[in-house]
Amino acid sequence: MARTEKISETGSEEAIRAYKTILSQVIDQRPSGMRQRLADALGKHRSFVTQISSPAYSIPIPSRHLPSIFSVCHFSQAERDQFMAAYHQAHPGKAPVASGPRKTRHVSLIVPDFGDDRQNAALDRAINEFIQKITSIAGKGSG
Repeated sequence: MARTEKISETGSEEAIRAYKTILSQVIDQRPSGMRQRLADALGKHRSFVTQISSPAYSIPIPSRHLPSIFSVCHFSQAERDQFMAAYHQAHPGKAPVASGPRKTRHVSLIVPDFGDDRQNAALDRAINEFIQKITSIAGKGSG
């Protein structure tokens, strides 16, 4: 029985690698800075984007992030269809939270450099958390 579990786990990892390969190829075809824009849109660090976009990591992409990924990375319909086919194979029955792509835009801010990586990172997190809270509140009111 343990052998069967290992086989299905390996199959799942292969399926995850398949859709991550598609995402990685899409990102690589886009202008530089795409990973950072994606991190900003998701309210995450760039290392998170590396983990979810690299086939070397078996960490699955949470379905709630798919609409933002499609929008920020400007997936074509063919790329989206190919990605979703692989995603559904890896995660049967899971669908993106939002039915359509979430439109986003990139905003740049000029903030002070505190001269300390920890303080700078804390400020970046605070700004991202603030934006997420505000957009969450606005999203609840527009339904």
